[in-house]
Amino acid sequence: MSADGRNVLAGARVATRLPAQDLDRARRFYAEVLGLEPVDERPGGLLYRCGGVDFVLFRSTGTSPGTFTQMAFEDVGDLPAVVGELRRRGVVFEEVDAPGLRTVDSIAEVEGNYPGKGARGERGAWFRDSEGNLLAIGQPVF
Repeated sequence: MSADGRNVLAGARVATRLPAQDLDRARRFYAEVLGLEPVDERPGGLLYRCGGVDFVLFRSTGTSPGTFTQMAFEDVGDLPAVVGELRRRGVVFEEVDAPGLRTVDSIAEVEGNYPGKGARGERGAWFRDSEGNLLAIGQPVF
C-alpha cells in the first residue's frame, strides 16, 4: 500500500475468472481446441497460465451473458494464421458490423491503442468457448 493509502491494488497481479457450467466440457474445449492444459486444479476449478498470466475456469451455476469480451489473448503473432488454425479446430468466430468496428473474414482492424503499449492499433477476432464466454485474440499493429 502506498504511504497515502490510495494505491492499495497497484502492486497486485490481475487474474481472470471464467464461469463454466460443465467443467469437464470446458477442460476438453481448452485442451482440444485451444491447446491449453491446466497447470493446477482443485475441486471446481482449473488454473491455466499463458504468457506468465493466470486465468481460472470455475464451476458455476450461473452463466456469462457473453455480450462483452471477458478475456483476450494478446500478441498471438500471425492473426490470420491463428484464426485459420482455430477455425480448422472447430471455432466459430463472431462477425461484427457495428459503428467503428467491423470484421472482414472474422478479423477487425481496431484503430488507436493505449499509448503506453507502443502500437498504433490492433487487429482482433472474437469467439465463444464451450461455456459461452466471449474470448478475443489480438495482434498489435505497429
